[in-house]
Amino acid sequence: MRALGQGLDALRVPEELSARVPAEQRGSGRDDVRLLLSRGSAVSHRSFRELPGLLRAGDVLVVNTSPTLAAAVGGRIGAEAVVVHFSTCGDDGRWAVELRAPDGRGSTRPRAGGPAGGVVRLPGGARLVLEEPLVAGAARLWWASVSWGTPVASGALVASAEAVAPVPVGVPGLLARYGRPIRYGYTERDQPLAAYQTVFARPSPDGAGSAEMPSAARPFTAGTVAELVSRGVQFAPVTLHTGVASAEAHEPPYPERFAVPAATAWLVNAARAAGGRVVAVGTTAVRALESAVGADGVVREAAGWTDLVVTPQRGVRVVDGLLTGLHEPRASHLLMLEAVAGREALDRAYAEALRCRYLWHESGDVHLLLPGPATGPH
Repeated sequence: MRALGQGLDALRVPEELSARVPAEQRGSGRDDVRLLLSRGSAVSHRSFRELPGLLRAGDVLVVNTSPTLAAAVGGRIGAEAVVVHFSTCGDDGRWAVELRAPDGRGSTRPRAGGPAGGVVRLPGGARLVLEEPLVAGAARLWWASVSWGTPVASGALVASAEAVAPVPVGVPGLLARYGRPIRYGYTERDQPLAAYQTVFARPSPDGAGSAEMPSAARPFTAGTVAELVSRGVQFAPVTLHTGVASAEAHEPPYPERFAVPAATAWLVNAARAAGGRVVAVGTTAVRALESAVGADGVVREAAGWTDLVVTPQRGVRVVDGLLTGLHEPRASHLLMLEAVAGREALDRAYAEALRCRYLWHESGDVHLLLPGPATGPH
């Protein structure tokens, strides 16, 4: 572990601070997590259940409604067992995928991408052909086409019961039948897909969704939402379908599909005009909302692909605060947090998170960054 005060560049997160199971399995419910509160450079320790008292009437919480997909599917390249992580569907129907190697414990480990032209046999008679890297010179994510033939039982590839099952319709059907949530090595065991859905998730008509959960919203419950609404806090939905993350590479995020509805744009603009704060729930909500705001600071309805990377140099134009998880050192998300709160605030917050043994990752504790200094009772 680093010595406190050396800053984020020297941050080391001990393995025992990884949240290995969901909060409801180690406590009393999804909302049974701690909340680290940063107001400017001042840091305090709260619980997530105190969130309604930390916001005020007229504030807007921007939430991502993207559902989480069962995006991991086992397959084979020749005799090699692989796990395919389906990341993002392109406009041409191809999918950006990451190939991982099974680690023998139910999760996966990194694997070199490719090769070009490689064929991955998948359950249900699906055939995935690797075509080209998503980004030239970067081998992790590849564009791949998927086609279907007749399901044929082949050892570990397809069980006999699956060999006579109907062929899935498209990749969403494949994932629904044979997929499982993406799971990394710091987790203790498999969890059902429901454990990876937030209270705000809404199914997409085309079956689209996120490869990995927009996890900042995971602690919210129906009760929390009701209490916030009763206090005059409003919710504004956006959609951003997240691709796969990487615990190893820390590369910038790839382009992702997003949508900011006209009603959300109106609500955010009205709240700002009335003096309310716009608080994004998760870095995905920041990316979507900041992709829809012009240089004039006005949010407009928008949809499509965003390649926006929010950095301290770019700054934020509409987001005042952020509720997020705790991020790994060198992760690009930390640049976004710095853009919202500043480097001094992050250094102090993460030093406190380590000192007080907060839990990292998607089922861990959360961090609320608000403008400082505090005024009034909040």
